[in-house]
Amino acid sequence: MTESELAAIVGRPIPGGTYTIEPYVDWLLNDVVGSPRNGTVAHPLFAYISVAVGKGVSWDEVFAICGATAADGPMFGEHETVLERPLQVGESFTVSGEFVSAERKRGKRTGVFDIVGFRLALTDAAGELAASTYNSIVFPRRDA
Repeated sequence: MTESELAAIVGRPIPGGTYTIEPYVDWLLNDVVGSPRNGTVAHPLFAYISVAVGKGVSWDEVFAICGATAADGPMFGEHETVLERPLQVGESFTVSGEFVSAERKRGKRTGVFDIVGFRLALTDAAGELAASTYNSIVFPRRDA
């Protein structure tokens, strides 16, 4: 991927979709992480799960947009979650997002790599922002 192709990723929308926090999934998640469940307020991890599942593209498709495959060894970079309010069990959301950054770097030991960042928003039925995430992925560029 050339640097101009990399720069063109910024501003590209992520298709998005919908996600509903199903009661049985809330039960399973709370059981796995050992968290008490009250049946009304969903575990905060659903802010990430909702956007990861509802983003409308697979991880392989995200990698392809960034000029890579899973075999190239992409690595999870940064992550930030902002909860605007507690998420409710049974609540449905719309997921939307876009790529917000793309930077080529060079390391002494790692060589050339790209860091691509994207934001995803979780919007409730009233159109209000319930949560958002920022993620970056590090792509080794062995041929750059």
